Amino acid sequence: MMTVNPIANFGGIHCVLYALFDGNGVLDRDAMRVQTKTVLAAGVNGVTVLGLATEVQKLSEAEQRLIVDWAAEDVGDQVPLSVTVSGNSVKTQRDLATYSLDRGADWLILQPPLAGTYGATTYLDFFAAVADGFDTIFSIQNAPQYLGRGLGADDIAGLIARNSGFSVIKSETSALDLAELVNRVGNDMTVLNGRGGLEMIDCLRAGAQGFILAPDLVDHSKRIFDLWQSGDVASAESLYRQILPAITFIMQSIEHLICYGKRVFGARAGIPIFDRAPAITPTPFGLSCVDRIAKTAGRIGGSENA
Repeated sequence: MMTVNPIANFGGIHCVLYALFDGNGVLDRDAMRVQTKTVLAAGVNGVTVLGLATEVQKLSEAEQRLIVDWAAEDVGDQVPLSVTVSGNSVKTQRDLATYSLDRGADWLILQPPLAGTYGATTYLDFFAAVADGFDTIFSIQNAPQYLGRGLGADDIAGLIARNSGFSVIKSETSALDLAELVNRVGNDMTVLNGRGGLEMIDCLRAGAQGFILAPDLVDHSKRIFDLWQSGDVASAESLYRQILPAITFIMQSIEHLICYGKRVFGARAGIPIFDRAPAITPTPFGLSCVDRIAKTAGRIGGSENA
């Protein structure tokens, strides 16, 4: 388990892996390994598993643990590995947290329980109870747009006061809201955004220290981030303008991302894509968009399969 300053070390572009299945709807070990190797070759700063893009709600507990095992094996100590921890009880989340840390996860991202809708205090108590006693770095995924529940900047600041392990925030928010969050907690937390990279440049202007993104265009996002960090703002803006139409197409919803974003990545990495129901059925026009985006974006990470 890493013992590092999260403010200094958890910025950058983290890639949340897709769950890749074979034609029978079974998790595909070989495809998952190729995916991880491909995004590492693209230079990502971290790898995340069991996020919304990993279709975690379609996975059994055994499958969730299997993905953690595979990721730990494939990532090793090359970059930090984070695991998104979901579940509707404190015990469920603590069990997965323990398992993930035992397998080598470097930090954990907690999702709010999906059972019921409660006020901020209930969620703060829940997160504090899950994290109690662990000596590791915690984040929460604050994604009201996708999860239907979330916390405000003052709530997040209160969580830090209760447990200093909460030192990263995975936000899924607009640049305007992100600016308020950075203003409130940016000195105490690494602030990462998501949303597939929508408003990426403005989020960087607002103070985002990195992003957690699916693999489809993560190599381009990494180049944009690096250009921004180097001070070449004009080149970062130019490259972002080139990929923004593709991001807009992919990020219509989480279900749309899993259908079409996964296929963009598969086309770019040479990995056949199969769905696990329930899933959106791609249309002929949608597949033509995937083909055009993949050809324009090019091969990803030097994948030998592409």
